[in-house]
Amino acid sequence: MLLDEYFAGILVDVIAMAQEKYDFELIAYQIMDNHFHFIIKTVEEGPSISRIIQFIKSKFAQRYNILCKRTGPFWNERFKDIVIEKSENPRNYLLWLLWYLAFNPVRKNMIGDPLKYRHGSINRYLNENHNCPVRITLHSYFEELGQSFSERVKAFLWYEEAYRKRWAILF
Repeated sequence: MLLDEYFAGILVDVIAMAQEKYDFELIAYQIMDNHFHFIIKTVEEGPSISRIIQFIKSKFAQRYNILCKRTGPFWNERFKDIVIEKSENPRNYLLWLLWYLAFNPVRKNMIGDPLKYRHGSINRYLNENHNCPVRITLHSYFEELGQSFSERVKAFLWYEEAYRKRWAILF
């Protein structure tokens, strides 16, 4: 249902509303058929991750319920969160996670190429001029990959290749 262009657009609008209302950095997102993935960096003196996600989920549910003439909850589960900076190797974990999210629709057999998927932000990391429908903050770990954007992309693509090789072994 979220992959319906109309409802995916509503979710993107709600994300933009959250960005206007709250101070946080959206590092990446991926909208799937019945859930979404966000990489969010909270800022000092800003709202908690719980507040941001609660806002997004409740605003989307309100709009969905009105449009579909229904009542009740839309989301079944509480969100799961992981603090990247507390992982064993935060930089590698984040760069791998960006590709993990991008390949989510490929693993679900929804599309063959993650770069052609319309409801994610991976192309913002590959094309400096990519027009993402919401504000994406390129993470400092990505920025540290090179002196220029093209150097960063080249290094970042190494993570894609490593992800593809690992994924091919697992499946």
